[in-house]
Amino acid sequence: MKKRLFLALGLFNAFLLLGAAYVVTEVDSATTDLERLLTLHQVEILREHFLIEIKQVQSNLTLMGTPRQRPFQTVVLNTRNMGSMIDTCFDCHHSDEAVARLLDLKSRTLAYQDGLSRVMTIRANTERLVAESDAVFGLGEGLIDATRDMIAMTHAKLAGVTEHSLVRVGRTKHHLFLLVAAGPLLSALLAFAILSGLAGPLRVLLEGTRMLKAGQLDHRVAGLKDEFGELAASFNEMAASLKEQVSRMQRTEQMVVAGELATGLAHEIKNPLAGIKAAMQILGSEANLSQQDREVVSKVAREIVGLEALMKSFLNLTRPAKPQMTEVNVNTLIDTVLAFYARSRLTSPTAAGRVEISQELQPLPNTMADPKQLNQVFLNLVLNAIDAMPQGGTLTARTSFEKGLGIIHVEFWDTGKGISKENIDKIFHPFFTTQAKGTGLGLAISRTLIEQHGGSITGGANPKGGAVFRIRLPVRAPEAGLSV
Repeated sequence: MKKRLFLALGLFNAFLLLGAAYVVTEVDSATTDLERLLTLHQVEILREHFLIEIKQVQSNLTLMGTPRQRPFQTVVLNTRNMGSMIDTCFDCHHSDEAVARLLDLKSRTLAYQDGLSRVMTIRANTERLVAESDAVFGLGEGLIDATRDMIAMTHAKLAGVTEHSLVRVGRTKHHLFLLVAAGPLLSALLAFAILSGLAGPLRVLLEGTRMLKAGQLDHRVAGLKDEFGELAASFNEMAASLKEQVSRMQRTEQMVVAGELATGLAHEIKNPLAGIKAAMQILGSEANLSQQDREVVSKVAREIVGLEALMKSFLNLTRPAKPQMTEVNVNTLIDTVLAFYARSRLTSPTAAGRVEISQELQPLPNTMADPKQLNQVFLNLVLNAIDAMPQGGTLTARTSFEKGLGIIHVEFWDTGKGISKENIDKIFHPFFTTQAKGTGLGLAISRTLIEQHGGSITGGANPKGGAVFRIRLPVRAPEAGLSV
């Protein structure tokens, strides 16, 4: 999202910069055209004045020798003004053709001035004076025609430049209007795109928080990308952590209830149960007791032993014994448990004897742990897996070491009936069991023992059929009993 936002802003800024560059270029070009028009107008005005001076000199020449003859100083002044004005025309920049015309005009002007000088200096020879006057007058007329041609050329050029400038100014005006209209429109589109890109993911995240608030801790945010994807991942981790915390709180409450229940049962049942057990032992020792009654007494005694074991399991669940840490190797413990099972199945004719054992044990460092408690956990998982495969199957034990985190991973895979999705979160709850027999305390006690070691245990479905239980144990330094 951040990259797209920067890209959109970059394109918008580029549009603004290009638009500004275009405006500056067009304004500069229009200013140049206006300066050129101004110059052409000045040239036209200058040539008009030059034409007026020529006509004034021609008028002076025509009136010469008549009662309306102009004063000599006036004639000289007009002639000089005419000459200085043609020199002024060369101050502007002209094309080669214009320069050639100006040079021709200047030469004509000089010739005209020379002729005027001769006319004004001839006095005695009347015939020659008339001839010179006619000749000079003809030069003046030619000069007037040439000046008119120059004025016409300037006027045509001025008209062309004016028309071109007006067209260009009109086009520039339309472009400026378009830019002014496109700027807010583009800003609105950009704002809409940005808000749309933000509103959608924010709506999804808001819906996720509402779902969590409503207690749906299994809800997860999906389908978001970029920074919102990272935020969604953090949100999902938070939801998972919250679910775990809620689960732990519920489990703690259950443990408290179970502890109170176990304490009450132990107090209320233990003594009567001991009395019943003693009475059954005494009754069973009677010599005249029939065989049928003796079997009944023996069965009652066995049930009493089972009740005592159940009470002991209650107490172990709610008040587990403190781990007695010693240096152990997890691979060795697992090998011992599996060897015990292998020896026991040799003497058992049950169908479970067809379960194959597979070991994939990677080298592990020694760690500080309570071997009895870990053996209890591993044996419980092995027996549960065997019970889940009454028709036989494969039990796989795997271990590995995550050196970077200092974590030992232990996994037990079976190919039994597996765990349904709705039961995955319940399998570690006290008294929950999917077996036909059992108290449902084995996995709950196993989790308590693993957590006492600073680890965790989870259960799930085996993709190939069956169940898998995963244990994470932190490696504890043998010398200090601390995690490394």
